[in-house]
Amino acid sequence: MNSTITTIEYDSFMALTIGLVVFFLGAFLTRRVAFLRNYNIPEPVSGGMAIALLTWAAYEWFHVQVTFDLTVRDSLLVIFFATIGLNARFADLLVGGKLLIRLLILTVLFIAVQNAIGLLGVQLFDLPNPVAVLLGSASLIGGHGTAIAWGPTIESQTGFAAAEEIGIATATLGLVFAALIGGPIAKFLIDKNKLKADDDSHLIVGIPFQKDGEPKEEQVVNHINIMRVLLTSHIAVILGWFVQQGLESVDLKLPLFVTTMLMAIVMSNSVPYIFPSIQWPARTRSMAIVSDYCLSIFLALSLMSMQLWTLVSLGGPLISVLMLQIIAASAFILLIVFKFMGSNYTSAVLSAGFAGFALGATPTAIANMSSVTKRYGAAPLALIILPLVSAFFVDLVNALIIKFFVGL
Repeated sequence: MNSTITTIEYDSFMALTIGLVVFFLGAFLTRRVAFLRNYNIPEPVSGGMAIALLTWAAYEWFHVQVTFDLTVRDSLLVIFFATIGLNARFADLLVGGKLLIRLLILTVLFIAVQNAIGLLGVQLFDLPNPVAVLLGSASLIGGHGTAIAWGPTIESQTGFAAAEEIGIATATLGLVFAALIGGPIAKFLIDKNKLKADDDSHLIVGIPFQKDGEPKEEQVVNHINIMRVLLTSHIAVILGWFVQQGLESVDLKLPLFVTTMLMAIVMSNSVPYIFPSIQWPARTRSMAIVSDYCLSIFLALSLMSMQLWTLVSLGGPLISVLMLQIIAASAFILLIVFKFMGSNYTSAVLSAGFAGFALGATPTAIANMSSVTKRYGAAPLALIILPLVSAFFVDLVNALIIKFFVGL
């Protein structure tokens, strides 16, 4: 039997094109499959998982390996966080200040829990102790970027050759389960407690309407308004890049999407007041379209590019520890996060988001919350405070806790 692997590589442009098709495949599956629809599984997750399973089948049965150039995916992530920052207002942040602090405290606590479970896992399977963070917060809350950053360090420190592979595999599977459990958790909390959104569920989050229910004139979607969103987003990216370079000069590393989001927040809370005649695009329909496009295609690319066959060889230890992490995350959310964040509709939406970034990544968290709010109604505060915690504060805190556990 011929076992030679044939590799099919798609460049960045084709990957983007396929990602768009995958999103609509997910939308079709969500409409047709009751489970996906009822449990708020995001469309790009449904489509991306379907393609990942197909490429796995192609690898196993026909010895064909499909790979995608994901350069454009990372660019979409940066633009997405620019739109999140542009929609943030200091007044909202002040209103949600207490919730933000509570969410940060819970996140720090759960980072420690994740690494404790990872430490238990390496003890059970006789792995080097520093590998615990690769089965914990470095790969789950930290995501692929943190796992890739710490993998070589732990490999050189312990001599454990599979360190980076375990980190990437944990991050990959975590992303899948993050997208699968967030919606069901929110549905359970909302249905059990008979919760309802404070805002009219038919309104688009953050978009002001006139008294007659019609959108304001600047809310009309046309090519000028779309281009205005793209212009301000890219200006935020440019400013974020300069900030990132400045921080690196003093040996402080932050991802570009974090510095971009921070600069977008500064822009949206200064430019409209300094230049009131400017038609600022924040919280408009055009902004929502650009934001949703970037998030949806980012997730579609992330899920469809998973090479599931690489996870099979890691088998027992990885799956066992990950199951413990999923159980711990679900219990933590249901018993602690929901109650500590207020036991209301906003906290139910935040619970879906917490599942998204605790096991996956911030875009997964946003997708989970967006999927829930599309069905049950708006929760604007949740969509504002969670990215600030998960995309900014967590990176700083996680790095300190990872260093502590690696040093054990």
